[in-house]
Amino acid sequence: MTARNRRITFYRTPVGLPVPEDFGVDETPIPVPGTGQFLSRTVYLSLDPYYRNVMKNSPIYADRLAPGDVMVGETVAEVIESRHPDFGVGDFVAVRNGWQQYALSSGQGARKLDPALAPLSTALGVLGMPGLTGWAGMIHLGEPLPGQTAVVSACTGPVGSTAGQVAAHMGARVVGIAGSAEKCDYAVRELGYAACVNYKDGDLVAALKDACPRGIDVYFDNVGGDILAAVLRNLALGARVVLCGMIEAYSMPSPPPGPPLGAVVGARASIKGLVVYDHLHRAAEMERVVSGWIRDGSFRYREDITEGLDNAPAAFCALMRGQNFGKALVRVAPERV
Repeated sequence: MTARNRRITFYRTPVGLPVPEDFGVDETPIPVPGTGQFLSRTVYLSLDPYYRNVMKNSPIYADRLAPGDVMVGETVAEVIESRHPDFGVGDFVAVRNGWQQYALSSGQGARKLDPALAPLSTALGVLGMPGLTGWAGMIHLGEPLPGQTAVVSACTGPVGSTAGQVAAHMGARVVGIAGSAEKCDYAVRELGYAACVNYKDGDLVAALKDACPRGIDVYFDNVGGDILAAVLRNLALGARVVLCGMIEAYSMPSPPPGPPLGAVVGARASIKGLVVYDHLHRAAEMERVVSGWIRDGSFRYREDITEGLDNAPAAFCALMRGQNFGKALVRVAPERV
């Protein structure tokens, strides 16, 4: 164990897309657990787009940041010292350590991980909050029927790839939307989608009509903006639109202009907002089913891992520019030392 705890801190609210200079770094003494606490060392740090909203203290989230605060974030960590009855030395946990090497926890919100169930890193991706988001949003809000067409944007990330593969397991025909030929090829070849449209390549409205000739029955939206507007022009009768994320707007000083909602009326469509915290009671169900799919080979996922805590700011900035491929993670330390 090192003698100090290295931390990445919040320095300032980004103007537009974040840059590495919006973060700071410091070192503090490694904390000592008190009664009812445990100390853990961070192994994996999750990078998620919603951190950008936290950096502007959005009222949507309970997290608040002041200059000098350690950046918030979900982690996988190993318990190395414990005075908590439910967590022992050597346990691996999913816990909100934030962007730092070591942290204390009272155990609130922490969950033990079983390394035999799936790779530990999946607890931050397809078996974590992103996976639960895709699972609950598609099953309980999108509700695709066998033979219907389900479209998912940002379709190769942990939320989108879960939503898309869940829809496929429910019998839907799945069409992805991604930002490169490489990602579209992966979506079809590895994730099993019927088609994938590159939104950077030509007329998106026309491409969606070609890929979805009978219209779009379910749309799982991770990005908002122009992509949402294009999808709304090809809705099937009775369509369901699940609004999960709007990454395009997270770095804008004001919300982008709205899509043409007249199309929603014409299609008699339903639009439903998805916040994962409403579905936490479904986490065990999701973990049991999706981990089984992983083991039997019917569910695929991809991770984009950056090495070293000091590289987290640059990796987060790349994520917000769409330069990652798969679930964005930082490996802060090896799983075993």
